[in-house]
Amino acid sequence: MFKHETVSFDDEPLILVDREDRVIGHETKVNAHQGDGLLHRAFSIFLFSGDDQVLLQQRSGDKPLWPLFWSNSCCSHPRRGEELQEATHRRLREELAIDAELHFLYKFEYQAGFGALGAEHELCSVYVGKVETPVAVDVNPSEIADWRWIPCAEADRLIVEEPDRITPWFVMEWRRLRTDYRELIASLSATPLRKVA
Repeated sequence: MFKHETVSFDDEPLILVDREDRVIGHETKVNAHQGDGLLHRAFSIFLFSGDDQVLLQQRSGDKPLWPLFWSNSCCSHPRRGEELQEATHRRLREELAIDAELHFLYKFEYQAGFGALGAEHELCSVYVGKVETPVAVDVNPSEIADWRWIPCAEADRLIVEEPDRITPWFVMEWRRLRTDYRELIASLSATPLRKVA
């Protein structure tokens, strides 16, 4: 059962890369996020429903960076020796106790600081999936404080009116999804959401 397990660890080894995504080393998660952050591989997942809703999660209050901020459906890092394809599905199971068909869209670099507490500096691969209906998910409370399916138009409003309640990577990624990939996402076939034990 994934939902009651602790699945994030300060000492888990993240993959350090250069701007061309070449591996240059490994570092613990806690060290990779100190100061201005060390550039490392990451991924973000957006799950959409067939009726134009998107699944958002509120990050756990125990997160050292951006606690209780709203963000995209799922995001994390591949670990040392782990491919992105493996990591994305692992994290869906760990955080939401589900799995879904995912489509890679694009990769980008960003850096964002959270006061004096640390920063994200990621080469982030963005994935989307579309499911038939906005079903309930069974979240891991060590990772997620709350979750909700909201209309995409409501996410548009959040970006404009309440940017201080959402993570900076969600803002950047959502804007690009809505400008560059809106038609592609609309054209995806919705598939059943697979729940896992």
